[in-house]
Amino acid sequence: MLTQQTYIMLKPDALKRQLLGEIITRIEKKGYQIVQAKLIQLNAPLIAEHYAHLLDQTFYPKLETYLLSGPVFAMIVVGPDAIQGMRNMMGPTNVFEATPGTIRGDYATDVTYNLIHGSDSVENAAIEIERFFG
Repeated sequence: MLTQQTYIMLKPDALKRQLLGEIITRIEKKGYQIVQAKLIQLNAPLIAEHYAHLLDQTFYPKLETYLLSGPVFAMIVVGPDAIQGMRNMMGPTNVFEATPGTIRGDYATDVTYNLIHGSDSVENAAIEIERFFG
C-alpha cells in the first residue's frame, strides 16, 4: 500500500457538538497518524478559494455562513492509502446516503452540516495542505 498524506478538516459543527475527540480517535484507531494539526478561524476569501468549484451553486452562501460560524480543526493525516481510506471513513457528502459506521453516517445531520472535509485526490491533497499549512 502506498503511504499518502491528506488534508482533513473538522468543520464548525464537529467542534460545537464536541465530536473532535471521537473523530480523532477513529482516525488514529484506523492506523493513520496526524502529523500536523491546528485550530483556525476561516475567512470568506479562504473559503471561496477552497470551495471555488461551488461558488456558483445556490447553496454556497449557506455553506460560507456555516464555515464562518466557528473555528475548524485542520489536520494533515498520513498512512497507507490515506486519501481513499479517509474518504471511506467519512462517508458520502450527502449525509442521507452515508451508512452507519461512517463519520457522517453516525453523526452528520444535514448536507451542509456534514462535520468533515477530506481531500479527494493526491493533487488536491497537496493543494489543500499548502493552502492551510503553507
